[in-house]
Amino acid sequence: MFHWFALLPAALAAAGVCQAAMGAFAAHRFARAPSPSGHCPPITVLKPLYGDEPLLEDALASFCAQDYPCFQLVCGVQRANDPAIAVVERLRTRFPDCDITLVVDPTLHGENRKIGNLINMLPQARHDVLVISDSDVHAAPDALAAIAEAIDQPGTGLVTMLYAGLPANRSLAARLGATAITHSFLPGALLSRTLGRQDCFGAVMALRRETLAAIGGLQALVHHLADDNILGRLVRDQGLAVRLAPTICATTVPEATLPALFRHELRWARTILALVPAGFAASAIQYPVFWAALAVPLSGAAWWSLLGVALAWAGRAGAARILDMRLGLAESGLATSAPIWLLPLRDMLSVAVMLASTASDRVEWRGEVLHTALDRLDGKTVSVVTTGDRPETA
Repeated sequence: MFHWFALLPAALAAAGVCQAAMGAFAAHRFARAPSPSGHCPPITVLKPLYGDEPLLEDALASFCAQDYPCFQLVCGVQRANDPAIAVVERLRTRFPDCDITLVVDPTLHGENRKIGNLINMLPQARHDVLVISDSDVHAAPDALAAIAEAIDQPGTGLVTMLYAGLPANRSLAARLGATAITHSFLPGALLSRTLGRQDCFGAVMALRRETLAAIGGLQALVHHLADDNILGRLVRDQGLAVRLAPTICATTVPEATLPALFRHELRWARTILALVPAGFAASAIQYPVFWAALAVPLSGAAWWSLLGVALAWAGRAGAARILDMRLGLAESGLATSAPIWLLPLRDMLSVAVMLASTASDRVEWRGEVLHTALDRLDGKTVSVVTTGDRPETA
């Protein structure tokens, strides 16, 4: 007996494999070295810090070691006893020729403490080009050169950077988290860019002072959880382009347990759901192994459904391998290849996160519990309200 209702998940699995392949091949057009530029404007890199997180010193050191003629690194904390201060002091010893400024300022400016930290740091920035980068970002030596090339293009208002996932440990959780970033988010973002979207990614965001002033300064972002989304929208509203730097960085995946990873990914999912619900729903096709597996019981374990699982698994793995090779992630040390056996588990976990994200608007971030809420800024945006709750522990 043929089970027609099993065709829907089978079709979604096929669509997911096609999307993965398109994203992987989009990497071929993207991957290239920055072109030599005669203009290398001085750059200030702003690094808001919170605690001594895994691989923090390695991440910050990658910015100290940039192959770029003139740049300043401004690190900021909001507590005088923040363990990140000791990390910054060690970097000053390791890189005596690097211009490193440390700002300690507890002033709060709004619900988004990262942006509040940046507001406190900005007066110490000496250069016109500002690079805002998360504390867990690992940069290739050419990152600032790539940013300078992109921001120098006519009509550019904001430069952002794609990123892969770098596990901080060998735990299953860290490897699953890194695979989600490198082999789901990254190819999806590349494909979206190919189709004309100009998204801003919060790992690295670069703009000139005059552009920041034109959108209302950092104060325009301080009440929003998705500050990268708001920044990109405000820059585009100025008639300026959001460009990708022609290089890739990596972000640390620190989670050592599955509950910790689940909470982290739940925050991402609930933020995206609040921002772009249609896009959130459409992203479900990124998990072809799940859809192929769902077709098995719905079809009564028909032979074609079992073959579909094998094909979806092979397609997912092949796309991941192509992406790794095109971008040279393993050779750069900025990411690790996805083990083939990990991909089915990754798809199942991703769907579980998607389903759980619809149950509440509660998110946890940097020791605070927030609730997503919709506000208006030429459309829907995410606003945050801090509650008196404390985060649940694993």
